[in-house]
Amino acid sequence: MLDDFFVRALLAGLGVAVVAGPLGCFVVWRRMAYFGDTMAHSSLLGVALALLMQLPLLLSVFVVAAAISLLLLLLQRRRALSTDALLGILSHSTLALGLVIVSFMYWVRIDLQAFLFGDILAVTSGDIALIWAGGLLTLALLAWLWRPLLASTISHELAEAEGLHPQRAQLCFMLLMAVVIAIAMKVVGIMLITSLLIIPAAAARRFSRTPEAMAVLAAVMAMLAVSGGLWGSLQWDTPSGPSIVVAALGLFLCSLLPWPQWLPAGQKAGTQRL
Repeated sequence: MLDDFFVRALLAGLGVAVVAGPLGCFVVWRRMAYFGDTMAHSSLLGVALALLMQLPLLLSVFVVAAAISLLLLLLQRRRALSTDALLGILSHSTLALGLVIVSFMYWVRIDLQAFLFGDILAVTSGDIALIWAGGLLTLALLAWLWRPLLASTISHELAEAEGLHPQRAQLCFMLLMAVVIAIAMKVVGIMLITSLLIIPAAAARRFSRTPEAMAVLAAVMAMLAVSGGLWGSLQWDTPSGPSIVVAALGLFLCSLLPWPQWLPAGQKAGTQRL
């Protein structure tokens, strides 16, 4: 029989995996991996502000991540620096600022390693409820935004011509990223959140004929990574968050192996423009 803490960890991990896979497809298609890292690093600033001002942790992380997204959009419009330079500035400065604020709060005992690399084995029933509620809400909104997001990913001008409001869709996508980062922080940690978005989606790309199929398969890959990582963590007493990422890496490496010829041909036919 599995221990209660392991069952809770599995439920929490699967809740994150279900939404991380489809959302991660857009991160891969839009080449937004560095943007994901920036938002993830900013979540430590959200943690620090939550502890300093006694705010709800998930709410504070979401608000900070969303604010960083809006700040990035405003700075991009000024065109003073390239996007990658802006992302580098925001990513490292928010992470450093969060660490500095935490270091000043000598009256608070905080396990930084749990925030940086996850502490999925310590999730509670309340955490599971928040993860699944946030995940299902994100999936519903992603389904609603699917057409404008996909169209703007292929061609921003085409999406505008069809009246799909690509800029509004991009803003909503950034807010969905903030939600996922907030709910995934306890599962894989601030430093590894982006990997759970990118690696399963990258592994699924090889075997997908259509964008929709890739989104579903990415969710399955993420769920397999969570299950395999937790099992490996239990067997070999390794850190759970990094173990999940290593399991995802294993799936990605398997996707690179020689497979029947129809698999790569199917991928090219369905997602070659993404």
